[in-house]
Amino acid sequence: MTISQAKTAAGAAAPAREAPARAQFSTRFGFLMAAAGAAVGLGNVWSFPSMAANNGGGAFLVVYLAMAVILAYPALMAELTLGRYAQSGIINAMAQVGGRGLLRCFGQAVGGLALLAACLGQAFYAIVTGWLIGHALLPISELLGLNGASTWLAEGSFWRDWTLTLLAMSVTAAVVLAGVNQGIERWSRRLMPLLLVMMLALIAVIMTFPGAGEGVKAYLIPDISRIDGQLMLDAMGQAFFSLSIGVGAMVVYGSYLSRQAHLPRVGAQVMFIDMGVAFVAGLLIVPAMFVASGLGVEVFNEAGELQSSATLLFSVMPAMFDAMGQLGQGLELIFFVLLAIAALTSMFPVLEVPVSTIEETGVIRRRPATLLMGAVTLAVATLILAYFEVLFGLAITLTINYSIPLVGALVCIYVGWLLSRHAKLQELRRGAPEIEKTLFWKIWPWYIRVVSPLLILVVMERSLA
Repeated sequence: MTISQAKTAAGAAAPAREAPARAQFSTRFGFLMAAAGAAVGLGNVWSFPSMAANNGGGAFLVVYLAMAVILAYPALMAELTLGRYAQSGIINAMAQVGGRGLLRCFGQAVGGLALLAACLGQAFYAIVTGWLIGHALLPISELLGLNGASTWLAEGSFWRDWTLTLLAMSVTAAVVLAGVNQGIERWSRRLMPLLLVMMLALIAVIMTFPGAGEGVKAYLIPDISRIDGQLMLDAMGQAFFSLSIGVGAMVVYGSYLSRQAHLPRVGAQVMFIDMGVAFVAGLLIVPAMFVASGLGVEVFNEAGELQSSATLLFSVMPAMFDAMGQLGQGLELIFFVLLAIAALTSMFPVLEVPVSTIEETGVIRRRPATLLMGAVTLAVATLILAYFEVLFGLAITLTINYSIPLVGALVCIYVGWLLSRHAKLQELRRGAPEIEKTLFWKIWPWYIRVVSPLLILVVMERSLA
């Protein structure tokens, strides 16, 4: 065996070589805000409250919290551990763990699939983020008496949507271009606390309206009779997707995390922040639905379910704000700025995935890599807008129903089976010397080998049914 062959064969068992130039988050708080920004998005503020409203309120909340711990946390830990071990993005990380031969090539292919999912997901997410920015700008233009701008923002058209998508991508690219510390970490530290403050302020106002108390009861008091297999699967899927697992974002963020960080602890903190924001979002949106219903907005059907969760953000909530008069204009502005912030903080890490992958090759520096991937994403988004009826739903389906759960399951399998138990232990010991004696270590290594992939594939199978 040659020296190079010996090095390759040992690659799956020995820790990856340090990359001196690898960026790192400067503080644990910075990492937590960046990771929380990746996790907290429209899934928390839009999807979670809608699912809660349609699935017994408190019953869904209880099952969701359980599924976040059972499914999402182990998979999140697999991605963070993989990234910090390999000190690289998902393609190189999966290749390192695969060792050599077919497993290495297959690992690279899985990483490539994650990269494609990130680019495609970024494209349709940029479109939705553009809509949110437009809805935030609309009340401002009305207050300033800019009738032409108000009309343009209110009437949907290809060029309006494209311009707003360009604005969303420009903001995202500017933040990623500034780098890990001065860009992603800096703005996440600012925007995430602002997001939470705005949500709490909106809750305080919404609670003063008739019907809000009824919404709180529906949200917090579980209807145990509503718990069934469908609800459990919905809650499982929501817990998984809300943490941005399966696109390589948490692998990249793990590679930027300090070697001295206590991985299980920071992973748990990210999960609890994500769960907390989802809970607070539900405390805002579900009571708001009941307030809107009391104001004459058609929200629920005869069965007590949402008329359409898809129109909740862009029809139901604006109609409720309109019914509130002048106060509603101010609340609408705050609400859509809040949603735009949540969407943008989720876009930062998704663009970072392909940018860091290109940068790792050493061929292209960060600036041209960011501009290139921003342009590619905008081109894909333009194509989706041009053939919206066919491509928009298809892009969401390919990303969420197919790619993300499949990549998530395969990362768990690679980390569980191909990254040796000793390598995992050594990586976790860097920031947690006592880890071998904990309950986490006794459960997690075999859990991600078998339980996590099976549960993820069940979610995937159910989404395809």
